Amino acid sequence: MRLRDLDQVIRIERLSFSAPWSKAAFLSELLENDRARYLVARVGDQVVGYTGMWIILDEGHITNVAVHPHWRNRGVATHLLTALEDLAWEQGVRRMTLEVRKSNVVAHTLYEKLGFRDAGIRRAYYRDNNEDAIIMWKTLSPRGEANSF
Repeated sequence: MRLRDLDQVIRIERLSFSAPWSKAAFLSELLENDRARYLVARVGDQVVGYTGMWIILDEGHITNVAVHPHWRNRGVATHLLTALEDLAWEQGVRRMTLEVRKSNVVAHTLYEKLGFRDAGIRRAYYRDNNEDAIIMWKTLSPRGEANSF
């Protein structure tokens, strides 16, 4: 992700989440957080999705995944997460984690398909409605061989 992508990323963020990150939050991630890594998916000059993670020692914490509504159900999120896993592996990450809203069955199913497994619940994790988050983990292996946590 580059600074010039931010306006398109913010638009997708606002279309995707009830409590979207601000432009300042993304700027901080890109300019100040040396643990942050972000990728975008493009069709031509258009950003159609993005994902990011924080690298902490040998673990990657996925911070967000979003795809523009017109590009959903076309494999964009799968492509982004696979690319993020490849980047993570190259940077020494061996396990990845994320939180997903308990009500977000579509995302939860995608993460399971990609090898993530439920590992716990964070009660009232989402501040906008106090919804619980499902904590998921995945152990990475070279060449796409995945093991669940």
